[in-house]
Amino acid sequence: MPRNACRVTAAAALTAVLLTTAACSDDGDGKKTKATGTKGAKPLKWGDCPAPTAAQGGGQVPPKDWQCATLDVPLDYAEPEGETIPIALIRAKARDREHRIGSLVFNFGGPGGSGITTLPGAAKEYEALRARYDLVSFDPRGVGASAPVRCESDKQLDAYYAADSSPETPAKEQAFIENIRDYQQACRKNSGKILPHVGTSNAARDLDRIRQALGDEKLHYFGISYGTELGGVYAHLFPKNVGRAVFDAVVDPTKDAEQGALGQAKGFQLALGNFAQDCVDRGDECRLQGSTPQEIEANIVKLQKDLSAKPIAGMGERKLTESSATNGIAQALYSKELWPLLEQGLDEAEGGQGQLLLALSDALNGRDQEGRYSNIGAANTAINCADSKERYTLAQTKAELPAFRAASPVFGDFLGWALMSCTGWPVEGAWTTPDVSAPGAAPIVVIGNTGDPATPYEGARKMVERLGPGVGVELTYKGEGHGAYNSGDTCVQRAVNAYLLDGKPPASGAVCTAP
Repeated sequence: MPRNACRVTAAAALTAVLLTTAACSDDGDGKKTKATGTKGAKPLKWGDCPAPTAAQGGGQVPPKDWQCATLDVPLDYAEPEGETIPIALIRAKARDREHRIGSLVFNFGGPGGSGITTLPGAAKEYEALRARYDLVSFDPRGVGASAPVRCESDKQLDAYYAADSSPETPAKEQAFIENIRDYQQACRKNSGKILPHVGTSNAARDLDRIRQALGDEKLHYFGISYGTELGGVYAHLFPKNVGRAVFDAVVDPTKDAEQGALGQAKGFQLALGNFAQDCVDRGDECRLQGSTPQEIEANIVKLQKDLSAKPIAGMGERKLTESSATNGIAQALYSKELWPLLEQGLDEAEGGQGQLLLALSDALNGRDQEGRYSNIGAANTAINCADSKERYTLAQTKAELPAFRAASPVFGDFLGWALMSCTGWPVEGAWTTPDVSAPGAAPIVVIGNTGDPATPYEGARKMVERLGPGVGVELTYKGEGHGAYNSGDTCVQRAVNAYLLDGKPPASGAVCTAP
């Protein structure tokens, strides 16, 4: 199960599985940094793109009509003339150059997802927008090719992700704590210089440097999952620079780390229930045992307990453990397209074969077929811990477990214990919740998906409220999966395209329903 908040988008994960099978803010370093003072970004020098690095997730060289560039930004915005770090960017030029609007900058979430690898793979979903926008994405600071956070080696990560993430005994609790401590010490040893500076406020300042370097007066932006939080912080810091923006799969800006994790437990449990109901509705076509959703879920809980006692065959020397199985189940709930793989993986695991669930888990953790990990996990932890002030003790964590278990028999323990992910982290966190108030900003379309497991639907309404009057425009999608636009729903896509291409936001409160 993810040790922190939502990961990279389901589109990228699906590819990986198939291949396998003006304000001030505290950035966590105790310094107050003005949001202004980011002028002077040099124009970008675009050229051919190299093959993605292992830290970016690997893969093929982007198609020839894609270009790459690097932008140098301050490591520490309190010292804007000091040391710099590179921000890697990628773009595909608008097809209709005569009617080009500008650049549309994407962040696909994580935190920790590489935009360099994700955007080309997902570009077909945004082809209508490429008509008049240059499609642009980037690796945020600490991610991929942008001064990446590095922690443990690939072999160490195999053990880290397989380890028990829901300890039941004092001895297992101690092993769990030591596992986290060893990981954090590796992060400090290998990336100590960058760790204080990877928080979302600094990433938002980088966004404004990117806007300038692209030559755009306003930032036109498409944020997905964590990208909505980044976009909200950007809108708060630079409200007058917001152009046409869309937030999809919205992180609730009002919830602290514990509330967010508990919301995820409920969200994943809801999605699992919907998956199980779909399986039951298909009758004999469903491969899983159980005549009701509750019976299917009970069998999954039994599988988890069995794996805790005795892992089963996975891939090569690696076994399917309880932790990796739960990770794999969570990954498959990010998209309804992955439900058939989840059904097959559960069926095979109940028969003693864990290859498919382990492959799904690998996709979530950024592990490729060669055993190399991207840095999504390291960046995810570093960014979350740079942002969040909460540091939970063992006693506090154990006191919260009953609420997590009540929220989700399958995911509650794992997300509850994950509260300790930042305990002992070498950098203090910046906030309890981010400030996303953006008075004076242009309208931002905020899309909530009623079946979203990772960013529950209620977060969209909270984001609209916090952005402030006249800014957030809420659009509801009654569907499944993490995100709405990438579901292919024509109603959602028409509403978003009308705003981004023609400047016409939907009526606030509009609803789209999946067929």
